[in-house]
Amino acid sequence: MSTIATICARGGSKGVPGKNSRLMLGRPLIAYTIEQALSATGIDGVFVSTDSPSIAAIAEREGATVLSLRPAHLATDTAPKIPVIENLVETVEATGIVVDRIVDLDPTSPLRSVTDIDRALELLDRDTDVVITGYVSDKNPYFNMVEDKGEGRFGLVVSPANPIVGRQAAPRVYAMNASIYCWWRHTLPRGLWTGNVRLHEMPRERSIDIDHEMDWLLVERLLHERQKDGLR
Repeated sequence: MSTIATICARGGSKGVPGKNSRLMLGRPLIAYTIEQALSATGIDGVFVSTDSPSIAAIAEREGATVLSLRPAHLATDTAPKIPVIENLVETVEATGIVVDRIVDLDPTSPLRSVTDIDRALELLDRDTDVVITGYVSDKNPYFNMVEDKGEGRFGLVVSPANPIVGRQAAPRVYAMNASIYCWWRHTLPRGLWTGNVRLHEMPRERSIDIDHEMDWLLVERLLHERQKDGLR
């Protein structure tokens, strides 16, 4: 069985410009995810999809493989991610590699652990189509998340028949953290929500995705503390 890790890293970014190659604690951000993928159990190859020659050079220096630069139509900020992964998988297969499983790792989530990757892969059994990762949400659509109902009225996103008056009584919900996705090769084209989906729960402190400068500062601080403790 052949399992590949895919890492999708555009050169452009609006929230945090150049974040994938920007230095965090002296290393390009993408380097942390490449290191985790190379250290995970059961991953046979680590491949990066990027439109940026400089990110490609960094990725190869860190031990990943870049087969070609990403096509321009898949490098916009509106391009869906799954077609990007499919393009990369097809490029890998064109080299003669038979791909059975795909583990996609977002380079903007460097606080995941190698154990998180291993455990997410373990959940991808023959009865599962995709594995996602998330954390227990501190906001709950049954209790304290509201939406515009129209005409200036607001109400709960989910309105239960019997109003819930305490957070602990609300059904547990999870926020996706966009850190790890696992597919079988034949289930990848189905996307996320067609088929059987399982979730690997991660703690909040390993679930921060860098979208804004505030996220960058927080991740940098947490990563520094983790490195002091010798954790990976």
